[in-house]
Amino acid sequence: MSFTHDAIIIGQGLAGTVLSETLSRRGLRAMVFDAPRHGRASWVAAGVVNPMVLRRTVASWRASEMLAIAGAFYREMELGSESSFFTSMPLVEIFPTAQEAAIWQLRMRDPELGRMLAAGPVNDAGLARMPQPYGHGVVLRCAWLNMQVMLLAQRERLLRTGNLDERVVEESDIRRTSAGMEIHGRTAPILIRCSGPFRQVAGLVPVRGEGLTVRLPGLSLSCMVHRGAFIVPVGDDIYRVGATFAWDDVWSGPTDDGRLTMLDRIKRLWSGEIEVLEHWAGVRPASKDRRPILGRMGPHEAVLTGLGSRGVLLAPWCASHLADHVFEGKPLDPEVDASRFA
Repeated sequence: MSFTHDAIIIGQGLAGTVLSETLSRRGLRAMVFDAPRHGRASWVAAGVVNPMVLRRTVASWRASEMLAIAGAFYREMELGSESSFFTSMPLVEIFPTAQEAAIWQLRMRDPELGRMLAAGPVNDAGLARMPQPYGHGVVLRCAWLNMQVMLLAQRERLLRTGNLDERVVEESDIRRTSAGMEIHGRTAPILIRCSGPFRQVAGLVPVRGEGLTVRLPGLSLSCMVHRGAFIVPVGDDIYRVGATFAWDDVWSGPTDDGRLTMLDRIKRLWSGEIEVLEHWAGVRPASKDRRPILGRMGPHEAVLTGLGSRGVLLAPWCASHLADHVFEGKPLDPEVDASRFA
């Protein structure tokens, strides 16, 4: 049977965007179906590329491997675009207690963590304006990914090449055959669902995250800062601040509690003017064991989801790993195989 495409992808959030780019680099043609939906997390995510779990001062899952792959992927994607969306930027952890400062020093002696952590100081005028009675540490090799710019750049490319259909796909729109899948006249031997929290998958746990876009006149911060929340400079005294975690009533959108929580965290570090430009919320597709969920869901269906709050770090590796499995028959890593929740 002849097909119009090598793969059909449902969803053009972070997972769908990175997967479509990965397949394109392999010379494969992917058809993407996507329409804006309320609560999508990718379009409001802060985009911090960070290999550390800061609340425990430990490396995230396979941090070194994921960091190297992610950095190379986004830089190459940016070079192939007319947009700029990936910026290397130090991440500073401001210690709330003397104990946290001591733990940081201890972690720096670890052979693996020592490659990711430094004691500082960071020479930054904005950082110097923030209270730091116990000092700060630095997470190395971090970056800021401007998610909206990247997603829009990929969307424009897909539209330009005729590989994006801007509509929501209902289950009744999908026709299964013995050889593959068909949606609105487009056919492929594999359908890959990158629908995030909009489709229930075994092991998936939707989580609401809220944050603010604010103007902090006079702060002049040029590094990312973390103390209970991330503060990310995006230019012109504008910052992204987030995010909260809520497992109940995840589709409620922005809440008063979320706004007050973020404002409180800003005020711990900045006593100047705070102008709220936007209060945003999105539903992240997390998983029960905090590992991505990918693999086949049937003879001609697969899934890529469960990226959670570290999606920008995990997505490039996950997309490449799934492509290896689907198109080259390579085995899936058991830690991410969707069948572990079956």
